[in-house]
Amino acid sequence: MKFPVWTSLAVSLLLSSVIPALASVTVTSPYNGSTVSSPFTLTASASACSGQPISTIGYSLDASTYTAAVNGSFLQASVSAAVGGHTVHVKSWGDQGAVCVSDVAVTVSAAGSPSGGPGVASPLNGSSVTSPFAVSASLSSCSGQPVSAIGFSEDNSPYTATVKGAVLNSSASSGTGGHTLHFKAWGNGGAVCDTDVAINVTGTTGGVPTAASDLSNVQTLEWSATKDTAVGGSASGWTNLVSSPSRTGAARQFATSYSSYGGERYSVAMGDDTSATNFLWDGWVYVQNSGADVANIEMDLNQVIDNGQTIIMGFQCDGWSSTWDFTVNRGSATSPNDQWVHSGAYCNPHSWGVNQWHHVQIRYTRNSSGWVTYNYVALDGNQQNINVTAYSAFSLGWRPTLLANFQVDGATSGSGGSHVYLDDLTISRW
Repeated sequence: MKFPVWTSLAVSLLLSSVIPALASVTVTSPYNGSTVSSPFTLTASASACSGQPISTIGYSLDASTYTAAVNGSFLQASVSAAVGGHTVHVKSWGDQGAVCVSDVAVTVSAAGSPSGGPGVASPLNGSSVTSPFAVSASLSSCSGQPVSAIGFSEDNSPYTATVKGAVLNSSASSGTGGHTLHFKAWGNGGAVCDTDVAINVTGTTGGVPTAASDLSNVQTLEWSATKDTAVGGSASGWTNLVSSPSRTGAARQFATSYSSYGGERYSVAMGDDTSATNFLWDGWVYVQNSGADVANIEMDLNQVIDNGQTIIMGFQCDGWSSTWDFTVNRGSATSPNDQWVHSGAYCNPHSWGVNQWHHVQIRYTRNSSGWVTYNYVALDGNQQNINVTAYSAFSLGWRPTLLANFQVDGATSGSGGSHVYLDDLTISRW
């Protein structure tokens, strides 16, 4: 599901006004000039805009630069606002770029009950969607407290994707079937408000389209090696191309020496693409002799996007927790707090058969706001759905680039070493 990027709506039309030369948006609830309590239900529709069929409809509140939007010509959303006067800007887009707007003036007389949760604009409760799908929600006040953070989780997952502030704009991926999204907001005094949304996922768009850009044999490019300073201990390493062991005749060897659990990171630049939002990491990994000296095998993809921020799609097989892990920025782009989070998917490099090739496939998506969805991982054909969305944008000042990392961490407090190989690595993007 793909939406354009919108700025704030700078118009001053009343609900009853008709936009000259354009068909207006019809708002059936709330009425212009009405008094409501928060949260209130916004219902709107549009049949055409300047003679063009409607492709998207959405809304923003007051002078907010954020527009919540859904595909189609019908909108029903729960809107939260503080006590006082507000303007709801309702906007529709024609399939050739026309824009139609209606404004609704409302007065909020009282906040909702203490349990009143975030207003969810997408996905709508009871709707059917394809995966991945947009996730949009907002709440200005929770139990009379200004909202300091908002987020969501899926079904029984213990992980909640959270962002600072009162507006959530993200995406999520889910397997086919019924799911419940739990939206939650936190007041600055500790209050918690939540809203549950039931959806039905009818299908996924997780396959690689024929129009995707595929970079094959990435292992043959020029790689560099450096110690990961975020990991304790010491480490050093070197890398070269070998014909054996190999699947293609040119495998990349990563030879690492370490002490006290040190980790060595190997990196390769692959040009740049600031606009791609979907990725598939597809390669083969070989652990030589004993895997006892290998604690974690990390496979990352970093992308500088149009706004200059770097999206870090970090992913690793964690031998300490026996899980696939992903990275999360729990701070902000300018003040990051990068952390690893365990998923519910099993992985332990000590259980990988040594001296044999293992097929690893990792599927990611990201949006323009810096949120990454880790869709699934497949090891030797056994696919495990991750379906977790996490904020992972960083203001690093990098020039446009696509960068892949392959890291090997040591498994003991003493000294050790490992030889791990990577072959037939293809990174697809679209």
